[in-house]
Amino acid sequence: MLSNRLLVTAIAPAVWGTTYLVTSEFLPPDRPLLAAVVRALPAGLLLIAFTRRLPAGDWWWRALVLGTLNIGAFLALLFIAAYRLPGGVAATVGAVQPVLVGALSAGLLGERLRTRTVVAGAAGIAGVSLLVLRADARLDALGVTAALGGAVVMALGVVLAKRWRSTAPVLATTGWQLTAGGLVLVPPLLLFEGLPSTVTGTNIAGYVYLSTIGAAVTYSLWFLGIRALSPVKVTFLTLLSPLVATVLGWAVLGQGLTALQLVGALLVLSAVLAPQLVKEKKPCASPCSAPLVPSVAK
Repeated sequence: MLSNRLLVTAIAPAVWGTTYLVTSEFLPPDRPLLAAVVRALPAGLLLIAFTRRLPAGDWWWRALVLGTLNIGAFLALLFIAAYRLPGGVAATVGAVQPVLVGALSAGLLGERLRTRTVVAGAAGIAGVSLLVLRADARLDALGVTAALGGAVVMALGVVLAKRWRSTAPVLATTGWQLTAGGLVLVPPLLLFEGLPSTVTGTNIAGYVYLSTIGAAVTYSLWFLGIRALSPVKVTFLTLLSPLVATVLGWAVLGQGLTALQLVGALLVLSAVLAPQLVKEKKPCASPCSAPLVPSVAK
């Protein structure tokens, strides 16, 4: 049986599966940094205003590190990949994230890297590629690098978010990370993109959706899940994003579904479910002090 906490956490990557549709249909072209800043910063400030809680002690620099990894760097790389690659290529490259989390968790959290995790990770990559990759998909070097970089930084951010446990409410820690991640992106936004001369109502609607539902709500659910569950179990849920994106492409954009895509969907669901069957060890009573040596998990 899947726990209620796991099902609630799964809402986050499912909603993130709408990002490619919103980016392509609602946002102005060639503005990845603007999209990342507007998605993260307002959401973070809103959560801080709501909780009225600021970081204390080590959490000033930890929030900056986690915000940069989970939000700033990840969102910038995500939107660069979304603009420069077909969604299928970006999603397939990003599907390596669960395996990366498995490796990092083994070293940073002391979790055992299981054969089941590696096999499920390979099945997830294969499933996503069947689901969304097209034979005529063009490969852009910068886009592929951005997609891979996004998987790496978020994998590290997820594992460190588990290692560095805070006693503050999850809405507060989410707000710190979103704010830090957004602020980190403001200088490169002004330096490389600048602000647009015009913004349409459609653009504003897209940004509002990504900031409120796509960031404030989903990241709160995501970090709540990381607190309660194994990072390996949580990260396999990210495979739901390309599955949702494919369903939206069929339902909203009129894209067809092939037999291979249906096989891919079954592989993705199998990859998501397999790690959830592994019993978890009870979490440490205090922040884990596992040695900082590389390893595997998710």
